[in-house]
Amino acid sequence: MFIDIACAQLKKHQQNACGDYFLSQRIPEAGRLLAVLSDGLGSGIKASILAKMTATMLLRSLEKDIEIQKAAEILLHSLPVCKVRGISYATFSVIDCDEDGQVSIVEEGNPDFLLIRSGKHRPVEYQEIVSAARPERKLKTYQFQAELGDRLIFCSDGVTQAGMGDNPAYPRGFGKDGLLDKLAECLSAEQSLPSSALAKIIAQNAADIEPRGLPKDDISACVVYFRNPREALLFTGPPYAQEKDTYYAIIFDEFAGKKAICGGTTANIISRELDRPVSTLPEPPSGSLPPISAMSGVDLITEGILTLTRALEYLEKDKLAEKDAAGHLVDFILQTDILRIMLGAKVNQAHYDPALPIEIEIRRNIVKKIAAVLTAKYFKKVEIQYI
Repeated sequence: MFIDIACAQLKKHQQNACGDYFLSQRIPEAGRLLAVLSDGLGSGIKASILAKMTATMLLRSLEKDIEIQKAAEILLHSLPVCKVRGISYATFSVIDCDEDGQVSIVEEGNPDFLLIRSGKHRPVEYQEIVSAARPERKLKTYQFQAELGDRLIFCSDGVTQAGMGDNPAYPRGFGKDGLLDKLAECLSAEQSLPSSALAKIIAQNAADIEPRGLPKDDISACVVYFRNPREALLFTGPPYAQEKDTYYAIIFDEFAGKKAICGGTTANIISRELDRPVSTLPEPPSGSLPPISAMSGVDLITEGILTLTRALEYLEKDKLAEKDAAGHLVDFILQTDILRIMLGAKVNQAHYDPALPIEIEIRRNIVKKIAAVLTAKYFKKVEIQYI
């Protein structure tokens, strides 16, 4: 199973920083995913710092293979309590799961997570652990086996308390029941809704419930979705040994998922070896990059270095400047879970043309940076094969 995870957040109205903090880390060699959602006390910069500190400490503990319950207990004993309100400076939800469906969750103070299975809410048994140092602070711990198609929904109280005291439809806030109704509505309309889309819907819906759509608290919605992976293959750069062109063209052709080519020379190699013509599509009026091409059996063909460089820029900024070839490449990449890259090692002398922009790096470094940002920022799995 592939673990599709995403978090959507909205700041409290008139605040410069979100008082909730979300962190996630994949451990590819173990097929493992770690994630923490922390809600700092209050709002603004102070809450943001407290939430970030809490989430970072928990994630670092899990990365060091400290058992999830032990890591949470250590933090629970060390987190300070507000002297005025008598409550924790930060609450948290922690998840440690793997691609076999083994799930461990620990919560303290945040709304209970929801397990959605076959479109319905399924209660999960838990154990409660009381802090020896502070009996008023309790942990809820869960361990269970996830199934293909399961969704786990985590949120801060900015979701469950949305509309409280202001919206007649939700006098006690949006609550668990309101959230479940919204989830049922969304998933009945589109069963395969990705985590990113569902998280954004939950967060925006919570904001819409508030007067004038202005959040009275920080809003965070995290969705974890266990599903079959969507795989794609990106071929860029000619192989080092020309005599292997046929071999790699066949591997590319027989790949079962979606396929893209970045680079005119690479496209010509595939065209020659598979005996399929390449045609250039009309360039969009606003396009500043070479236009997209087309070939039977290939989902996307673009120019190489320039387009990869611009795509990296878009991924780092998380915003598309224009719908050019790089924008299409980013769309292709973000619609997949596992991106396999065949990276040719043959040097293209055109990349050393002094007339090209000085900021352009060689293909290998650009691809490495794309892989890094996809892994860290977009929670994708990337595998690079040097050929």
